[in-house]
Amino acid sequence: MPQEDHEIFDLVSALEAAEGKGTTFYSLLEVSPSASSAEIGKAYRKKSISMHPDKNRGVKDAEKRYARLGVIAKILRDIEGRERYDFFYKNGVPKWRGTGYYYERFRPGLITVLIFLIILTSGIQHIIQRHNRTRDLSRIERFIRLGKATAYGPKGLAIEGKRKVRVPSGGGPRGGGGRMVDLLVDANVFILCAGPGRDPVLLDESMAPYPLIKDTWAISLFLSAYSRVARTIGTGRPTTKSNIHGAPEVESSGNETSDNPANETSSRKPISQAGGQRRKGTTKRK
Repeated sequence: MPQEDHEIFDLVSALEAAEGKGTTFYSLLEVSPSASSAEIGKAYRKKSISMHPDKNRGVKDAEKRYARLGVIAKILRDIEGRERYDFFYKNGVPKWRGTGYYYERFRPGLITVLIFLIILTSGIQHIIQRHNRTRDLSRIERFIRLGKATAYGPKGLAIEGKRKVRVPSGGGPRGGGGRMVDLLVDANVFILCAGPGRDPVLLDESMAPYPLIKDTWAISLFLSAYSRVARTIGTGRPTTKSNIHGAPEVESSGNETSDNPANETSSRKPISQAGGQRRKGTTKRK
């Protein structure tokens, strides 16, 4: 790093310490960064009068401030010196780290790195999903074209009724050979699924839905976790009601019956009046 740059760094550090953080060579002279050399010279003469030590008696470091002003004006009026300062003025000045000047670099933390990786992997997954959809649409269109060509012939004249045809799946070399796929051709083209009792599946764009951002792993994982928590909160609390004394009791169904016969008997036993009830066929003792 050239010595001239060190001089600029030292001046910037001393200027901010004396005049306030963010003070620049241009703001000190009260000119714009696009000012010409003549405008800088005029601003320097005006500023040197107000900052002269004779007019600032008793002001701390008045002579240092005045000398610093002269050096700054000299750098800005020099073509090469101004180009060097403008470079650091636009891109930032390195920070002093005890043994030299070092550029202050951004050091992301663990959370920032994780967020970046989540966004990056989700973006890559979304791009792959869109690519796979384009590939699937191409295969669907190919099956439809081959199915109709096989069913209706080269002229493509539609024939009434359904026709079952077999076309190559495209797994062989140059799209031919390999496994065969059974199709059912009508006004539309259907793919016949293996296995008894399975209905034909219509070949159209609905078989390759457009991938959404929520289909990426990060959003899907978040939505799944959120739905589980919501279900747990919604079903984890029993419905309660309060009795006349204010104590909560669990609401139970009116169709429940007691498993204890004694309870059933006691519930059916009529309530007798005080003093008891006289039995029939008994004589009163004298």
